[in-house]
Amino acid sequence: MMKTINWLFIIAGTFIMMYVMMATGKTLKTPATPLGILDLEFAYNSSKTAHVVKAWSAINPANIDNIKVAIRNTWLDFIFLFFYSLFLFYCCRNIAESFTGFLKKTGNIFAIGALYAGLLDIAENAGMLLTLNDFSSNNIALFTTLCAVIKWLLALLALIYTLLFGPLFLLKKLEKKNKTGK
Repeated sequence: MMKTINWLFIIAGTFIMMYVMMATGKTLKTPATPLGILDLEFAYNSSKTAHVVKAWSAINPANIDNIKVAIRNTWLDFIFLFFYSLFLFYCCRNIAESFTGFLKKTGNIFAIGALYAGLLDIAENAGMLLTLNDFSSNNIALFTTLCAVIKWLLALLALIYTLLFGPLFLLKKLEKKNKTGK
């Protein structure tokens, strides 16, 4: 029962925070920054970060301070990364347990990778907060981007594994339930 409650908490937290992140970061999508916060994540030098900061500093029709929005969105990401990294970890780990050999090893590796994605997201957020608070440099921008690229790679690998092998995991679970009646 407790395992189910924990799992539901992680799933609900992940999807609630996905919504919160999209809603709070909505104004960060501008003509100069069509990808929103991702434009800052992938701004690999101080020239590119200056472009993003300039776009968000511009006066807009709604009179919204997008620098403050980006800072708030980045702080909220600390909550989101907790949920999504655990969600992907448990998905990969549970799926891997139902297989043997290569699929089991791969799932366990991707599960650990999901946790590393969360850790890299912490470092990435720190870099973005430094940039948004006028402590920008080529080193900070490059570090932030490297963390973002590796984070996204690890998270996407875990997500792809989950989407590809999750249905097989569910089928195995249903077959086992039908055999045992539990």
